Amino acid sequence: MEERLQKILARAGFGARRACEDLIRQGRVTVNGEVARLGQKANPRRDRIEIDGRSIRLPRESTYIALHKPPGVLSDEGDGTGRRPTVLDLVKHPARLFPVGRLDLRSEGLVLLTDDGDLALRLTHPRFGHEKEYHVLVEGHPTEETLERWRRGVELDGKPTAPAWVSVLRKEQEGTKERTWLRVVLREGRKRQIRRTAALLGHPVVRLIRVRIGPVRLGDLPPGKWRPLTPAEIRALKGGRRETHRRDTEYA
Repeated sequence: MEERLQKILARAGFGARRACEDLIRQGRVTVNGEVARLGQKANPRRDRIEIDGRSIRLPRESTYIALHKPPGVLSDEGDGTGRRPTVLDLVKHPARLFPVGRLDLRSEGLVLLTDDGDLALRLTHPRFGHEKEYHVLVEGHPTEETLERWRRGVELDGKPTAPAWVSVLRKEQEGTKERTWLRVVLREGRKRQIRRTAALLGHPVVRLIRVRIGPVRLGDLPPGKWRPLTPAEIRALKGGRRETHRRDTEYA
């Protein structure tokens, strides 16, 4: 059965569909020896599909992994120099995995890895509305007025952020240092959004942990360790079921 070429490449583990579309635009993909065009269809059982002259292989079953990324580890494939460890270095697996739901170098917490490009698109595209939940330690004790500004959205790069759920988990004080743990739930993911918003509001981030992506929770998974997703988690992610935020008392 024929299907769009970018979808086939995504299933073969070459990234989300947008990345696969770029491969086609760059002329690196051929079908039966002919340079492929964007929007072209093919039958992976019948046609010879190659990238840079090498035939692709479709996995029989996709792989889905939850990883607890420690700080100091890159959440992408790195620059190839090996100077900094990446999430792929932590997950020794024969599947051709790529990360979904990236975190900056200093942040920690849940990262998903898969070879399923369709699921990657579902998790990263805003229209599917998958929530991402963070526990964030900030300097100082934000006032309710400050938290309300965060909830309504602030302007970053000339564009307002989408509304967010923000609440206080607990306050800490060590000597003269005042700090507050916040729970932040987003349905968008701009680059370093939480760190930039917190700094803009006068409460720089000290520590940032992602504890949930959609229905998948970090739980008690230790830093640097990983586990396969359960069948129920995979069904929930593929089904697009929205995970709604809970009452603040459930996270205290």
